[in-house]
Amino acid sequence: MLSNIFLLKGNTFHDLNSLDIFSYPDDILRNRNHDFVKKVIFGHDHGIIVENYRKDMANELEHSNQKLNQKLNDYSLDRPVPQNIDGLNVYTICINSKMIIGLIFEKNDNPIDYKEIFEDLSNEMLNNERCCKFEDEIEIENFLITLFIDIRRYGDEFIEKAPEMAFKPIGIFIKVFLFGIDDVGKTSFAHRIKTGKFIDNSFTPTRTFNIEYIQKQDGYLAVWDMPGQRAFRDKWFKGIQDSNIIIYMIDAANQLRFEESKRELWNFLNKHDSSGIPLLILGNKTDLITKPEEIESNLFRTKQEIMDYFELDKINDRDYYFFFTSVKTNFNMNEVMNTLFNIV
Repeated sequence: MLSNIFLLKGNTFHDLNSLDIFSYPDDILRNRNHDFVKKVIFGHDHGIIVENYRKDMANELEHSNQKLNQKLNDYSLDRPVPQNIDGLNVYTICINSKMIIGLIFEKNDNPIDYKEIFEDLSNEMLNNERCCKFEDEIEIENFLITLFIDIRRYGDEFIEKAPEMAFKPIGIFIKVFLFGIDDVGKTSFAHRIKTGKFIDNSFTPTRTFNIEYIQKQDGYLAVWDMPGQRAFRDKWFKGIQDSNIIIYMIDAANQLRFEESKRELWNFLNKHDSSGIPLLILGNKTDLITKPEEIESNLFRTKQEIMDYFELDKINDRDYYFFFTSVKTNFNMNEVMNTLFNIV
């Protein structure tokens, strides 16, 4: 499975100090020194990157401004090169002899299995969609996240899980797309239904796309947990393909963010064609708004207020369901799980 993606960018590859290094979801230098980057560069096609760069710089001086501009607007991708660096499976593509996109796979993965999808997606995003000019850090980060999600989805659906699914007990397979703004409890929800335990990560917001695989008696869940910070919300639609159920989570105890949460929900429903996919809306953190002994009476009134505020009665292109939950206390979690399987 793909575990990391990175981009090396600079005026010259042979000056490591001048390189800009971007990576997602983890810092590729966190547990390594710059020797890793050096091995990526000089091991890629046996060091020809540096020679290509020097030739490219010389050729640019001989071309007219028109041809130069045309060249800068087009991206030339070398063939992907597999490397094993410090025990890591690394797969890299050089772009215009000036940038390197690299994938890092887990130990037992074969990077060659990803050759076609790596080439096709990179070329499509760079030369067809032209989604990145590599001038802005957020733009580069979004580019890497998008490429990471698409390649990981490919690996998940066509490489990683195909053999494993053949040995699973007979049952239904459900892809669940879980999203919402930050700090509503999405990752804690996915962890709770997988392990039955609660981990409070309220002080460490999720900044990575994650998939949790959960075997239940009635079938098999793949929960796609999407980060909710503003910088990641444009990428939500990348995970919705082939989803069986959508879960939108809100923080029922934080009315100050209701407007933001409502806006993001309707932006998503109006912008992306997901009609017909059942929707579960979870008002989480009920443990913060009512005492356990008063939960039934208090939540009845609150539910209607939330449904009115979010204008849920205007959802007419799919079945939708609303539940209050407390991931922390496990309130209503069984009902949510039963609903996931029953409505497919």
